[in-house]
Amino acid sequence: MSCARALALAAALFVFAMASPAAPADAAAGQAFAPALDNAALLIIDIQNFYFEGGRIPLAGSVEASLKAKQVLEAFRAAKRPVIHIRHMPKKDPATADPQYAFHSNVTPIQGETVVIKHFANAFRETDLAPRLKALGVKTLVICGMQTQMCVEAAVRNAADLGYDVILVEDACATRDLVFGGTTVPARLVHTAVLAAMNGTYAKIVTAGALK
Repeated sequence: MSCARALALAAALFVFAMASPAAPADAAAGQAFAPALDNAALLIIDIQNFYFEGGRIPLAGSVEASLKAKQVLEAFRAAKRPVIHIRHMPKKDPATADPQYAFHSNVTPIQGETVVIKHFANAFRETDLAPRLKALGVKTLVICGMQTQMCVEAAVRNAADLGYDVILVEDACATRDLVFGGTTVPARLVHTAVLAAMNGTYAKIVTAGALK
């Protein structure tokens, strides 16, 4: 083949490639982040009044995160999938009547939904969460809640170590600024660093909109 013909063929192939429709990047991403929810349960961790304005430990974006959690909760209810609410309570003083420890109104449990009381960051520690999940035949745990770097991260890591497929709903979680060594780490960076550390190793990270 002459150089002239080779150049002409190369040019034609380039034009064809440029004219061929490519799969939209967002479509590909959407497929990658459309998790299967067979045998899945939703774990909502510590979305309680003390993390909101007027509470003892207000978080950045707690209202917005609770609304995303509500969105996921409503999807699970509509699909009749199991929902488990985790409620943190003091170990020495149950404080059951203290409104600070009540579930936020955006995610209040309804009749038939399980509530697990915990006294430590890890929702599996000294609770009946693990046997409940086993009894339900759960294989996948969808997790959201507060705080990202504390109780949420502890549950994600423990669940993954127990063999569950974990899906973490990033926009249904919230945290706060942290200080170390005289440096303040903004809540956004705390949240992002935790997600980056767990992504792919301990959990699949998705947004609330990816769950149907």
